[in-house]
Amino acid sequence: MKIKGIKRGQTIELLEQINDIPDGAEIIVDVLVSPNQIVETEQALSNEEKLSKLNQLFGAWQHQPELVEIFAEIDEQRHVYLGRNIDVIENTDK
Repeated sequence: MKIKGIKRGQTIELLEQINDIPDGAEIIVDVLVSPNQIVETEQALSNEEKLSKLNQLFGAWQHQPELVEIFAEIDEQRHVYLGRNIDVIENTDK
């Protein structure tokens, strides 16, 4: 069951009726944020905050030897020449 709601402080206001769940029942909430809200959050960051977040990501893949192997395999596959198929036309005028 998926139901939309709006968060207000520590309360989530549901936008639909859920009469089939009894009062006092324990529920689990899986929170998904709409893309519009993510954009608003990103726009609220200053340029310094955005740069700080980027600096945290730079070098995140450093010292991971399996990446060297992965990129070597990708490079090898990029340069493999498989030739091209040529359709053979048989001469039937014999």
